[in-house]
Amino acid sequence: MAKNKRQAYAVFMKAGHQTAAESWGTGRAVSRIPRVPGGGTHRAGQAAFGNMCRGGRMFAPTKTWRRWHRKVNLTQKRHAVASALAASALPSLVMARGHRIEQVPEVPLVLSDAVESVSKTSKALEILKKIGAAPDVEKAKASKQLRRGKGKMRNRRYTLRKGPLIVFANDSGISRAFRNLTGVEVTSVDHLNLLQLAPGGHMGRFCVWTKSAFDKLDSIFGTYTKPSEVKKGYKLPRACMTNSDLTRLINSDEIQSVVRPAKKLTTKHAPLKKNPLKNLGAMLKLNPYAKAQLRREVLVSEKRAVARQEKLAAMRAGKSVGPKKSAEQKALGKKFYKQMIVDSDYKGEDYDEFSKWLGASEN
Repeated sequence: MAKNKRQAYAVFMKAGHQTAAESWGTGRAVSRIPRVPGGGTHRAGQAAFGNMCRGGRMFAPTKTWRRWHRKVNLTQKRHAVASALAASALPSLVMARGHRIEQVPEVPLVLSDAVESVSKTSKALEILKKIGAAPDVEKAKASKQLRRGKGKMRNRRYTLRKGPLIVFANDSGISRAFRNLTGVEVTSVDHLNLLQLAPGGHMGRFCVWTKSAFDKLDSIFGTYTKPSEVKKGYKLPRACMTNSDLTRLINSDEIQSVVRPAKKLTTKHAPLKKNPLKNLGAMLKLNPYAKAQLRREVLVSEKRAVARQEKLAAMRAGKSVGPKKSAEQKALGKKFYKQMIVDSDYKGEDYDEFSKWLGASEN
């Protein structure tokens, strides 16, 4: 139904084809796309017509004979309106749609017929505050913002959330009073619109009824026993189930007495494969000694950590750490470094001092 309001649009029929371009054919080392004739300007010789060309037509140009509208069966639309009205009477669905009805005394909310004679917006705002609908109006007012994109140029500059829907039977000024409130919509009970009762396909619109409008619903849509007085041959859709509590139905004695007992599964599923390298239980099945080995590794690592801490503490205190070298080891090391100096023929600045140091150490 939302598609039935659309206006046809299309690009200009001759766009991209308003030139006498022709292909140059083969043999001129250029592609065979049609080219603009003439000379003396940049346009001459340029490719034309194709959707890949500058100034060419678009691919599959939009046409006005597109299928813009959708036919909906009349009874189907009436059923949808009846369902949307039923959903508007459930507080859970109304709140789920985003309406602020925490302060509203009851849903559906019905006011006296005196509201239909209100013609001032200030008076209408007072009524909404008294019935607890002001938070929903404020929510809609705060949601107004600029639309993104080209819609700003096309008479749909702002986006807005939906507020309450005021439904009346006799317009004695009520439409003038409420129509200027942001997000608030006013409609007659004789012309209920599905796009207002379920905007965006989401049921649960917060509706505020006048008493005469609410009483008129039975004559417009009929009841389960009496057809509609206004819509010819229309009856309310009867529910397929009188009791929709599925759990109660399944567990009832009538159904359980004929239901076949649950089957016991005889097939056993393969056990879950576990990685022994990551799972200790799986490793112990393969290697019972793994637990003792792991414990030993933990104890050794703890001893090493303690020894390392003691060594670091001794180094910070300035004490010598580690075993002392014997005199033979020291002599062997000095002889090795002396031989390295001799083999490399090093004659640098510190050579004399180093030779004296080696000689003193040998003595």
